[in-house]
Amino acid sequence: MKSSGDIYCSNKESQDVCQFSAHARTYVTSGDRSSRFRKRLQSCGGGFCVGSKCFLAAGGEVQKHSVHTLVFRSLKRTHDMFVADNGKPVPLDEESHKRKMAIKLRNEYGPVLHMPTSKENLKEKGPQNATDSYGHKQYPANQGQEVEYLVTGTHPYPPGPGVALTADTKVQRMPSESAAQSLAVALPSSQARVEANRTAPGGSEYRHPGASDRSQPTVMNSMVMETGNTKNSALMAKKAPTMPKPQWHPPWKLYRVISGHLGWVRCIAVEPGNQWFVTGSADRTIKIWDLASGKLKLSLTGHISTVRGVIVSTRSPYLFSCGEDKQVKCWDLEYNKVIRHYHGHLSAVYGLDLHPTIDVLVTCSRDSTARIWDVRTKASVHTLSGHTNAVATVRCQAAEPQIITGSHDTTIRLWDLVAGKTRVTLTNHKKSVRAVVLHPRHYTFASGSPDNIKQWKFPDGSFIQNLSGHNAIINTLTVNSDGVLVSGADNGTMHLWDWRTGYNFQRVHAAVQPGSLDSESGIFACAFDQSESRLLTAEADKTIKVYREDDTAGLELALCERLPLGGLLQEPGRERRLPSEEAGLLGEVPGCPVLVPEAACGLELAAGYRTRSWFHAERLSLGDLL
Repeated sequence: MKSSGDIYCSNKESQDVCQFSAHARTYVTSGDRSSRFRKRLQSCGGGFCVGSKCFLAAGGEVQKHSVHTLVFRSLKRTHDMFVADNGKPVPLDEESHKRKMAIKLRNEYGPVLHMPTSKENLKEKGPQNATDSYGHKQYPANQGQEVEYLVTGTHPYPPGPGVALTADTKVQRMPSESAAQSLAVALPSSQARVEANRTAPGGSEYRHPGASDRSQPTVMNSMVMETGNTKNSALMAKKAPTMPKPQWHPPWKLYRVISGHLGWVRCIAVEPGNQWFVTGSADRTIKIWDLASGKLKLSLTGHISTVRGVIVSTRSPYLFSCGEDKQVKCWDLEYNKVIRHYHGHLSAVYGLDLHPTIDVLVTCSRDSTARIWDVRTKASVHTLSGHTNAVATVRCQAAEPQIITGSHDTTIRLWDLVAGKTRVTLTNHKKSVRAVVLHPRHYTFASGSPDNIKQWKFPDGSFIQNLSGHNAIINTLTVNSDGVLVSGADNGTMHLWDWRTGYNFQRVHAAVQPGSLDSESGIFACAFDQSESRLLTAEADKTIKVYREDDTAGLELALCERLPLGGLLQEPGRERRLPSEEAGLLGEVPGCPVLVPEAACGLELAAGYRTRSWFHAERLSLGDLL
């Protein structure tokens, strides 16, 4: 039985074992032999007992030792404590080390053990096994294996064209050690060659189904050749990543402002015949406008809160609308009346879209769901649940995935329409996704968020590129078939991008309507008309702004591809020949003709501003230079 001190006792039939230290205060005994233990306690300096327990007296004498004895005891304890040096290596057992290395080579490096090294390497380094800092022997990876290849050099060739190949004129370069290693690593083993010939007859290369082309190693990635003491690198240096040249798009200019709503204009849609367009507003009305003249044709009332989405059907004379009153309405445009309601959402409905080929309506809501409705029967086909916050935008297409949603939970989901389940969830965005747009020709789409505009590829949502620079809350995106992407933001700015390259070729910040506050400068929705020659925006200053391409764009500025920093346009109205030093800066041959319009005379261009040359029939607008 163990006591609270450094002492323990055990009472057995044949013997009593008792050990105690000078610092013990408690001693436990039992049975007939307690008297013996009391005597030993008294001989150690006195004490007292209570029952079967004996205690040392507090004032008992402790045996005194000399300083010499105490010092040597301390030395012994110190020596026992520090005699073991854990940093020293354990003596190496040769047999166990060989087995360990063989197991490690087979398990971790088995796929590359067949790859040979040059014989010269083995001759120089093979016989002597190198040792590391702890004296462990280092064993070559292919010890005990036959080397299959020996790289000796190139075939003899003449030093130049038209020179006969003789013993005096032949040139034969020897590869360096590193080049031989890289070439040897790329060569397959004899067993692999046999299997390749068996599985791919006729010399064709066998590839595992589904394996990507990138995973196939190249036969010769790099080769460094030696000629005397000089080394010539045959590895081509990679070019620095450069932005591809964007397609030229004419700039867009504001040419009409339409007023009539009494609240923020939240949504806009153009009818398929391109005769009129429809807007929904915070004044709870839906208005139909003539596209050519901009005049009001009709006002529809029925919503009891802000109208957040409108769309015109291409398959029937119906207009669909949704709002913050949780209602989804179907309007018959022949009678200008509501003919159907779609009930089911538990909160405000933020957006809607029609399927292009079947009679299906998809709506998205602040209740974190999107719902699929049968247009004719008003039945809810599916409830698409999965988002954890309000669903701000929804888009439909005929190809898979047929439904795309963007949400305030920062994710984009691609949905299976038949199953009503998520196919892919994209989590790249860091902030709310308020806008999604599908390209009309390409199998791609873009999403807008305050952190970035991102482009994706269907069907799996593969990321393509970021379009950075529009640092605001992006409410809307639209794109035309020419590849002009428009992003409208909450601060009233509108950026125009080249879809393919992501180049931001124009930025617009139109003035607010007179009488409005500057803070009422926001773009909530935008859309191209069916001819894609007009761009309509729905804004927070209660107006609809109409933009068109600038007809005056295309002043013939032949700046020979690139201008130096601080380049001034001079000599208006006629060509001038570039001097040699200026042509060198521009990357053109001396004497390149430059045609300078009078309007651009004296303008200083920014460094590296890319323009287009007149002899390629490409144009640059003066607005881009200002």
